[in-house]
Amino acid sequence: MTIAVLGAGMVGSAIALDLANDHTVTSFDLNAANLAELKERNDEIQTVAADLSQFEEYANWLSPFDVIVTAVPGFMGYKTLEAVIKTGKNVVDISFFPEDALQLDALAKEKDVIAITDCGVAPGVSNFIIGRYNEEMKIDSFECYVGGLPKEKKPPFQYKAPFSPVDVIQEYIRPARLVEQGKIVTKPALSDRELIRFDEVGELEAFNTDGLRSLVYTMDHIPEMKEKTLRYPGHIDLIISLQQAGFFDTEPLRIKEVDISPLDFTSRLLLNEWKLGPEEEEFTVMKVVVKGEGQTIEYNLLDRYDAATKTSSMARTTGYTCTAAVNLITKGMFTEKGVFPPELVGKDKRCFDFVMDYLKTRDVVWKVTR
Repeated sequence: MTIAVLGAGMVGSAIALDLANDHTVTSFDLNAANLAELKERNDEIQTVAADLSQFEEYANWLSPFDVIVTAVPGFMGYKTLEAVIKTGKNVVDISFFPEDALQLDALAKEKDVIAITDCGVAPGVSNFIIGRYNEEMKIDSFECYVGGLPKEKKPPFQYKAPFSPVDVIQEYIRPARLVEQGKIVTKPALSDRELIRFDEVGELEAFNTDGLRSLVYTMDHIPEMKEKTLRYPGHIDLIISLQQAGFFDTEPLRIKEVDISPLDFTSRLLLNEWKLGPEEEEFTVMKVVVKGEGQTIEYNLLDRYDAATKTSSMARTTGYTCTAAVNLITKGMFTEKGVFPPELVGKDKRCFDFVMDYLKTRDVVWKVTR
């Protein structure tokens, strides 16, 4: 099939390269360097230089394609997904925008479109897991802990971003929604810090972020749910200091007759500080815990940078979950029309097993304990 991938960043490129093994792929991006690097890695992938914020052009750009993948920055993700749905094309989205994707469900049904959203590692695999076990048992609690971290702990932040610093900062400032005693509770991001030890990694700090997303609506019968982000100890104290000092404020400051947003300024500085080198080793660590009916099911992942393909772990774990979902559509395994977060896809055992097997064939291996 013919597939268009919107966005050729670190994750978007991994998606295009993986899909090109079985499909005809075209990658769209405004960044010429990203497109050139992708073309160098696989010259069969077609590339198109395009400003993806020109949503009115989507009907022309996307008309030749069977399925679309949206891998754009979060700030433009909702409008991108909406524009794709309006073209009547099936789509898988990993832009993780702050808006509620389910608001586009009626439009997707009207356009006879399959739209699978939030299809990365977390949200993504964690949603597939809760969706599957929700069909098998009465779940009392769901916990997810996830982090993408550099192997080398370089001070002061001991962190590198495998995607845009703007999107990372949004995780730090967007209020976190949790479910406690059957009610949605909103807490500040970075709150409820705890230290957790992981095999082969050591001690990491976990803190609230708004990672439950669609689960607060689709799984509202589960009384306890939380998602926490993982970082090396000490990172969050630095982030809180920046936040308290106003570095994440959006109100422009006038400096020498120029209006500058502190958040834009900070994001630009951190782009260099947090930039992950093309061959810099990093890893993804994740734990998902489902409890109910006297059972505890735990899924654990420790995935590392792939030196052979020069693919970051976060690109692998996020991108290959997305490409698995694309193949669910191309193989006709998932055919329902509308907007579907992964938990509403993973409830089908055949779809869930396909995704987990697909990841395993790419050496993204989840260990399950009961």
